[in-house]
Amino acid sequence: MNNSIPRRLLALAAASALVLAACGDDDDESDPTGAGDTTMGGDTTMGPDTTMDGDTTTPGSTGGTVALEGGSVSVSGSSTVEPISVRVGELAIEQSGGDLQATVEGPGTGDGFELFCGGETDISDASRPIAEEEIAACEEAGVEYVELEVAIDGLTVLTNPDNADVTCLDVPALYALLGPESEGVTEWSAASELAGTVGSEYVDQLPEAPLDIFGPGQESGTYDTMVEFLGDPIEAQEQEETLRADYTSSARDAEIVAGIEGSSSSLGWVGYAFFVGEGDALKAIEIDGGDGCVAPTEETIADGSYSFSRSLFIYVNTAKAEENPAVASYVDLYLSDAGLATVSDAGYVDLPADRIEATRQAWADR
Repeated sequence: MNNSIPRRLLALAAASALVLAACGDDDDESDPTGAGDTTMGGDTTMGPDTTMDGDTTTPGSTGGTVALEGGSVSVSGSSTVEPISVRVGELAIEQSGGDLQATVEGPGTGDGFELFCGGETDISDASRPIAEEEIAACEEAGVEYVELEVAIDGLTVLTNPDNADVTCLDVPALYALLGPESEGVTEWSAASELAGTVGSEYVDQLPEAPLDIFGPGQESGTYDTMVEFLGDPIEAQEQEETLRADYTSSARDAEIVAGIEGSSSSLGWVGYAFFVGEGDALKAIEIDGGDGCVAPTEETIADGSYSFSRSLFIYVNTAKAEENPAVASYVDLYLSDAGLATVSDAGYVDLPADRIEATRQAWADR
């Protein structure tokens, strides 16, 4: 199995190291996928814990400036959003003398909201909207927040390039492969009967080949999004909507990618940036959402023709933003033209102008 870190993310680690060297700090091992500890602007270990320093004035969203206050900011949550939040911290380093410190963790959207609603973090990265039970937890704890959409992602269904038999699937076929009724199915073609039952037009596209599945665990917003996209076509199903439990799951996107690369007939899913970062080492399976097969690209994700498109968010504790000028400074930088430019650098898709304006207005109205 290829255990390499995605190439795009290795480039991020290298860039981080250069910034740290310029600031006179020490660097340790690098894993910006959300698997280790990263401190930027201090002692450095790359991974879900990332501390970044910055204190500056930088171009703002209207051509003005964003004055960055010194202090510390804690960010946790989605490993999908993490690369964007990391880059915003790096931008703070580039523009400052290093007084603004942001610690970024990527344990998963669900775990991030647990910390956030417990008052343990300032900002929660999320690859899905906050769930009802999480809203209730925040309300019970007295945590008030503002939801800010920051980017668009395409949940990307992947296989190994050697798997030439699978190029496009519809949602019913994916359900037959990943739904809870398929536990114990170890060959693609063994899901054909269920695929036909739930209405797939791709029954004949499931080859007689081993089915090796790699994906995020239940702590991940990317897991939750897949559950939402697949729906529940089995009307008699009485259990909670979920996925089969017998696949190789990980909170680390790099491990999911490595698993998909390591099996010639694999199936898995991650955020678009992790697919882009691997280039030809992975093959995206096109999705037929009812209007024919569509591949994930910046264009199809942006216009929604790729049916597995989704929004990415940050949630900000408004009381902490009021009490701690560093929190407000970090978010101001995040939503500036310079901050939002990091979205495409991280491998995701920029919001259209009207949605950027809506996000900035929501922050202004907090």
